[in-house]
Amino acid sequence: MPPRRISLSFQVGPTPEASRLPETFVPAAVPGAVQLDWARAHHWPPVEYLRAEQGEEPRFTAERGIVLARDYAWMEHSFWLYRAALDFTPLAPGERLFLVCGGVDYQCEIRLDGRPLHAQEGMFTPIELDLTGLAGPGSLLDILVYPAPQWQISQPVKVVTFCKPLVSYGWDFHPRLVPLGIWRETYLEIRPACHIRSAETLYTLADDLQRADVRLQVALSQPGPGRLRWTLFDPQGRAVLQQEADCAASQFTLPAVLDQPELWWPNGFGPAALYLSRVELLDERGQVTDHSESRIGFRRIRLVTYPGQWQDPELEIFPKSRHKPPLTLEVNGQPVFGKGSNLVSPDIFPGRLTAESYRPLLDLAKQAHFNLIRVWGGAVTPPDEFYDLCDERGLMVWQEFPLACARYENDPHYLQVLDRESRSIIRRLRHRASLALWCGGNELFNNWSRMTDQDLALRLLDRNCFDLDPARPFWPTSPLCGWAHGGYTFKLDDGREVFQYFAQARYMAYTEFGIPGLAEAETIRRLIPPQELFPPRPGTHWEARHGFDAWGADAWLQLDRQESYFGPAQSLEQMVSQGQWLQAEGLRFVFEEARRQKPVCSLALNWCFNEPWPAAVNGSLVSWPARPKPSLRAVAAALRPALLSARAPKFSWRPGEVFRAELFLLNDSLVALPAGEAQATLVFGENEFLLGAWQHPGAPAGQNQPGPALELTLPALCFDHFSLVLRDPAHPEWETTYTFHYRP
Repeated sequence: MPPRRISLSFQVGPTPEASRLPETFVPAAVPGAVQLDWARAHHWPPVEYLRAEQGEEPRFTAERGIVLARDYAWMEHSFWLYRAALDFTPLAPGERLFLVCGGVDYQCEIRLDGRPLHAQEGMFTPIELDLTGLAGPGSLLDILVYPAPQWQISQPVKVVTFCKPLVSYGWDFHPRLVPLGIWRETYLEIRPACHIRSAETLYTLADDLQRADVRLQVALSQPGPGRLRWTLFDPQGRAVLQQEADCAASQFTLPAVLDQPELWWPNGFGPAALYLSRVELLDERGQVTDHSESRIGFRRIRLVTYPGQWQDPELEIFPKSRHKPPLTLEVNGQPVFGKGSNLVSPDIFPGRLTAESYRPLLDLAKQAHFNLIRVWGGAVTPPDEFYDLCDERGLMVWQEFPLACARYENDPHYLQVLDRESRSIIRRLRHRASLALWCGGNELFNNWSRMTDQDLALRLLDRNCFDLDPARPFWPTSPLCGWAHGGYTFKLDDGREVFQYFAQARYMAYTEFGIPGLAEAETIRRLIPPQELFPPRPGTHWEARHGFDAWGADAWLQLDRQESYFGPAQSLEQMVSQGQWLQAEGLRFVFEEARRQKPVCSLALNWCFNEPWPAAVNGSLVSWPARPKPSLRAVAAALRPALLSARAPKFSWRPGEVFRAELFLLNDSLVALPAGEAQATLVFGENEFLLGAWQHPGAPAGQNQPGPALELTLPALCFDHFSLVLRDPAHPEWETTYTFHYRP
């Protein structure tokens, strides 16, 4: 008989000591978080929209930009006891009873009828316990969750000795709310004595990509009298490989060869072809008693040097230093410009994450021509549903381990936990087609983290990736020598705009950059009480929603920069429109500028894509939960495989100034672009002025074609903006429109 899953009905309650029972239990949703259970039982409103109305005691206080929810703050300091009575029918001969828990956040002890069974620290390592002979119907299962490890983001050097993601301790886009609880599925399962413990399909592609040496690695609970059947189905559902083997050993490998495999390609380069690997355990009568399925994408991803990198003049100068690392993505032998964004968790509570948390976001990412998503190390490593969706959509994943912006000490206990947690993450994800590379963590080589290549945590992660997934690239952190994080504002303190400082930059990759943009006025009205709505002021809900003191006194609203162009806004709607305009045109420029700097530059990922809770203003392209800002449309236009592009020297113009634009034909595709005529036009309302025309020669596959610089003296017309329109009449899909500020 196949395995049978039995659900558990948990209650949970807080207690100040591990040895004391809670005074109060409330119903628990698993997966979830203790904070959600407590709030639900006490009929609290959703935490995302907590706010104080006039006359009420404020629910939020701001402390150095970190928002603390008073009603929730105590919960991270308490023990929490989950309790369930086991309800199952007596086992048949040969059957075994297992407790399966996908993960507990963050440290737990498991007891059965008061007897300790298991203790564990770390939320990414699943737990599986054989309860056969220990549990009976009515036995009490207790899962005791320990208080969260304590940490303050305000430390000068941010020392960390635990593996819990740091974002929940407060960030410039995230309130301090530290989840605890059973965050992945947890249930009982009755299994036959001989069952599949793991079945993993791995492969090696031939150099010419025309053959895959495939191997199935199987681990059974024990040898059995039956047989194992392995079938590989192609993307059209046809069986292309099938093998059977005796189950005389508990571990074995089945090798196979697949000729002419259909390749998995990233978004924009071809189909994301996925094969299905099905493993079935058969008894003596040929009946299926257990099975396992996974999807496989055949592809080869490497990091290579850009053309001419080894001829860099710096390498010829004595004394010499180490060279910049290879950064160009090569997929199935083709160089791919990595374009996309930094993903943060879509929810402040990881236990609520499902496929539907990610589906609308990743649909938007695919539609915006992204091919690479960076899973930032400050947030939770996503559940399997995220990678399923990335596999299907051709979205490559840059996967960081849970280290970010801090010093992770060479503490023996921490290293032991990190070793177990990282191995669990690697084993869970290494078969994924979408997984492009591993990274140790975010911003570890800087003055607030002060880590180096020699820190044991990074040496451990490199070793584990090599041991368990040697073919996939590994970086110790981001950024490294040769690529950059920042800036995060439309205009720097010295007055330079993104139009200037990014055009002057020369990096191999821009893996974090951003410009803040306001949410829609409708969203802001839900977050900010009417008496605080406009104009924005520090010390109000604008601060709780990251408008002030989130990262510097004026972050993320930055009204002084906005008002330097437009003056003080007269309404909330006007302020929103102006701020969104700056974000859209600024991010469009940076993405196109990064592409114009090919082949030296090979990656552009903005900060950030989404939000874990609703913010009034943030650098995200998408407001919580999945509402795109106008900037996403601008970025999508900038990331089309082929387009006409212009480098302009600034955003704001006056009559009589000489407008200048350098033209380019950008091509990230695998096909050459034909020759034609590009026309550049300035549009003021219904007035059009021809800036010039360019008889372009087309562009080779995957390469850009630079063009001329065109100039025109701007007319004295009364408009607050004008547009630059680039078009080739034979290729309307290349057309690009930019909107500039105009001071009549």
